Amino acid sequence: MLNPFWMLSATTGTEGTGNESEPGDTVKEALSFTSSLWEKVTDPAMWWGLADTALRIVLIVLLVQIAIRVFYKVIDRALLKQKQHSGENKFRVKPRRFVTIGKLLKNMVVIVLNFMMLMLIISELGYDLAPLIAGAGVIGLAIGFGAQSLVKDVITGFFIVFEDQFAVGDVVQIATFKGTVEVIGLRTTRLRNWNGEVYAIPNGTITNVTNFSLADAKAVIDIPMSADRSLDEANHLVARSLEKVRSENQKVLADPKILGIQAMTTGEYTLRIAVSCSPNAQAEVESMIRGEVKRAMERSDALKQALAEEAERNAQLEEESKPLVLTEPKSEGPGKPESEKTDAEKKPNTEDKPHSAQ
Repeated sequence: MLNPFWMLSATTGTEGTGNESEPGDTVKEALSFTSSLWEKVTDPAMWWGLADTALRIVLIVLLVQIAIRVFYKVIDRALLKQKQHSGENKFRVKPRRFVTIGKLLKNMVVIVLNFMMLMLIISELGYDLAPLIAGAGVIGLAIGFGAQSLVKDVITGFFIVFEDQFAVGDVVQIATFKGTVEVIGLRTTRLRNWNGEVYAIPNGTITNVTNFSLADAKAVIDIPMSADRSLDEANHLVARSLEKVRSENQKVLADPKILGIQAMTTGEYTLRIAVSCSPNAQAEVESMIRGEVKRAMERSDALKQALAEEAERNAQLEEESKPLVLTEPKSEGPGKPESEKTDAEKKPNTEDKPHSAQ
């Protein structure tokens, strides 16, 4: 702390310069500041102004909170009504999509209303908002020019969720990439295909999307048949093999139908089968139906072979069971056996012999 006597001597030593004020002036300034501060503190108008400003700020906060709650109710009712209408639609809409859209809309409402509340509070405190708004505009413009692709990705990602194009768990095809959606981010979407490869696709590049998980799928199976098998037999065989398909697999939504011959050559013809199944279950249902038809064909061929072998054995047994009848050849005259010849036949005839023989 400075010594006042040293200050006084320093002031007198530099007298005539006109750069330093006397101690009395400093004291007067301090007293005037104190008195003015005391007057402001004891001024009722200032307190009324502060109370009015505080009351306005509290009222703004309360109104913003009420507005947020009102918007929450409106969003929940709108999504509930849309969910009820979607039950009548042929497309299957997953409940988690409505939850995602609801959270997204609520977050937007909170951000916008809180920003408006902050601006109003700053205005109530007596600050000019024009420079702040102008500065925010310049910063936003700079960000927009410097990160156009990022802004495009974010906006596209928002509309992907908002328009319900696809959700996590859906099987989609984006351009040449097909797989299951693992993550829908603000900037990228990740897909995983059947062999484990992961694709990270920027949302801004997503223009065409094929979603295989929205509606019921249709499984189409072509079964080749040999031309030796009759058409009626093939239809009966396939129909019998498809009897338990719907009861054994919950993903089969209707009984399979045989559409008839799809193709035909000199050696074989092809029967086509169609069945409605759950989304993204075509491969499983097709494999199951092919297996059932193959097992039915194997049983039919085995039965045919067993019947043929049984018929062959029966024929062989019937042939062996027939009695054996031995018949000896009958001969007359000289060809008869000696036991069956008569005396006239046994006596040699010499009358017709030539004289030379006698």
